[in-house]
Amino acid sequence: MPISALELVAIAVIVLAAALLVAVVGFRLSRSRDLGSDADRATYATLHTAALASKYLRRGLDPEGAQKASRHLRSLLECGALTLTDESTQLAWDGPGDADQAFVMRPANKVLASGRTQVFRCRDLGTGDGDPSLPALREAVFAPVCVGARVVGTVGVFAPHVRAGLVRATNEVAAWVSTQVELADLDSSKNQLMEAEVRALRAQISPHFIYNSLNAIASFIHTDPARARELVVEFADFTRYSFRRHGDFTTLSEELQAIDRYLLLERARFGERLQVSLQIGPEVLGTVVPYLSLQPLVENAVRHGLQQKDGTGHIEIKAQDAGPYAQVTIEDDGVGIDPAHLRSVLGGHATGDNVGLRNVDARLRQVYGDDNGLVIDTAPGAGTLITLRVPKFQPENQP
Repeated sequence: MPISALELVAIAVIVLAAALLVAVVGFRLSRSRDLGSDADRATYATLHTAALASKYLRRGLDPEGAQKASRHLRSLLECGALTLTDESTQLAWDGPGDADQAFVMRPANKVLASGRTQVFRCRDLGTGDGDPSLPALREAVFAPVCVGARVVGTVGVFAPHVRAGLVRATNEVAAWVSTQVELADLDSSKNQLMEAEVRALRAQISPHFIYNSLNAIASFIHTDPARARELVVEFADFTRYSFRRHGDFTTLSEELQAIDRYLLLERARFGERLQVSLQIGPEVLGTVVPYLSLQPLVENAVRHGLQQKDGTGHIEIKAQDAGPYAQVTIEDDGVGIDPAHLRSVLGGHATGDNVGLRNVDARLRQVYGDDNGLVIDTAPGAGTLITLRVPKFQPENQP
C-alpha cells in the first residue's frame, strides 16, 4: 500500500527526533564520564576554591593575604559577606559596602575572649536592618581561628539568616584557616631555627679562626709584607661573606670562593702540611645551596682531621653533576671520628667538637627533607669522607 506524503513527513520527523535524542543523551553521557557526577564536580569546585585561598594564608594572618583569601572563602560559603580578623583588628572584608571596624570587632572580641563560635543579630551590633552599607545582612556567625590553644583571629560570616548548616560550614572553614596559620607559624619557626643555626656557625668561626688568622698575618708583616697585605684582603673578604646579614641561600660558586679564602688563610698557618686538591664541574657552580653549608665541613676537616695529625694532611673537594642533583664530597686523610661519637653529635647529644657537622646536617634536612642530610664515612685513623647532595632546580630558594 503506497505511503502518502503526509506519512513520509511524519516518519522523517520521528527519525529526526530519535536521532536528536540519541545525540543529546550521548553528549550528556560523555560529559558525565569526563566531569563525573554533580557531587564530583561540587567536590572539585570546593577543593579548587580552598586551594586558591590557601596560598594567600601561608604567610599567616596579614592584611594583604587575608583580603585576597576572603574573596575565595566567601565564594566557598556562598554567604552575603565575610570578614577575617586577627587578635586586635579587622584584616579583610568581602561583601557589599565597607563594614565599620568597630562593627566587626564587637562580635570578634566576644569570640576571641570565649574561644567559642557565636551567632549574632546585626541590629544588636550597632547597625539596623536598614543600614545602606549592609542591605540584607541581618545575622552573623563568628568562629575562632586557633593556633594550638591560643585564639589568634576569627572568621565572620554575614547572611540574611544564619542557619545550622552555615554555622557548621563556618566552623569548618575557621578550622581550615587555623591549619593554614599553623603551617605559616611552622614555616616561620623553621626559618628562625635556620637563622639560629647560622648564627651558631658564625660563632664557631669567630673565636679560633680569627685569632689564628691574625696571628698568621702578623707573622708575615716583617718577613713578607706583600704576603701580609694579600692575607689581610683575603681575611676581610672571608669575614665579610661569613657575617653577611641577608639571605639563607647562596650559590655553590660563592661558597667555594669562601672556602678558597679560608684555605688560603689556613695554609698561611700550616704551610706545606696542608695540601688541597679540587675537582669542580662547571655545570654545578650555579646550584643554590644553604649559606655556610660547605665551609664548616672544610673547617671540620682542618681542625679535627688534619690539625691533630702528624705530618702532611690532604683535603680533596669535589663538586659533580649527579642527574637532578649536585653532589659535593669533602674528604680528608686525618685522624677520623669515632662512629659512636659521630652518632651522638648528629643526634644533638654532644657539644663542642664537630658541632658544625650537626648544624649543617640539620639545615640540609630542614630544607630538603630527611633523606638529604650528610652522609659521613669515617673511623678512627681512617680519615673522613662527607657527601652531600642538593637539588639543582630550586625555584623556591633564591640566593
